[in-house]
Amino acid sequence: MKTITLLTDFGLRDPYVAIMKGVILSMNPVVRIIDVTHEVDPQDMREGAFLICEYYRYFERGTIHVAVVDPTVGSKRKPVAFEKDGHFFVGPDNGLFTLLIDNNTRVYGIENSKYMLREVSATFHGRDIFAPASAHLSFGVRPSAFGGPVANPVRLARILPTVRKDAIRGQVVRFDRFGNAITNITMNVVREFAQERPFTITLAGMSFTSINRSYFEQDFTCVEGSSGYLEFGYFRGSLREVKGVAKGDPVTVKLD
Repeated sequence: MKTITLLTDFGLRDPYVAIMKGVILSMNPVVRIIDVTHEVDPQDMREGAFLICEYYRYFERGTIHVAVVDPTVGSKRKPVAFEKDGHFFVGPDNGLFTLLIDNNTRVYGIENSKYMLREVSATFHGRDIFAPASAHLSFGVRPSAFGGPVANPVRLARILPTVRKDAIRGQVVRFDRFGNAITNITMNVVREFAQERPFTITLAGMSFTSINRSYFEQDFTCVEGSSGYLEFGYFRGSLREVKGVAKGDPVTVKLD
């Protein structure tokens, strides 16, 4: 039994997610479908990019990960499929897979109509291209069967923090449902930068000179989240609401 995961910005009000599942199950009724989330902020490829890297490695090798955050659906952007670390990925070539693709990753366009639905809408490639492609992958079809290689997959600019001699400069990239602010700075980067020297981390007028172990230790906390990224929280409340923190707000780590 193969596993297919779904990540989208579709929400659950509309039938889009269920339709994708229906397409997959009509082709392979014994596949296992896991909903990762359908609450990515609308059209936010960057948030999706960080989420994909957070969850995919916890599934078994051979899992097929479908990700659809696709504001330019119907444009010249390509539908793509590729394999990395024994996992398969399907979605739009719009930067959503920026953190997965490197110079050794072979990305293929989904071009062969035999792996799509008979009629392809310009506004719902999740149903007509990505869901069928994932079902075919579950039967053992290789990504290279879908079409030719994509020479220069799209990568989002300025998605990673900048590291200089005096400071790391990153930003808030997403919030969880508790209102915790999750950044694009990993603790591995902080450790390599600080090398046990004292430092100060700042966000939205708050300063921290140490990393808390968890959220309960003080009212406003800076922690290493379970995904390995720096997070900021407010104990028993929402930092997003209390401090008015927003996506893109700068986060700085400076040596003292």
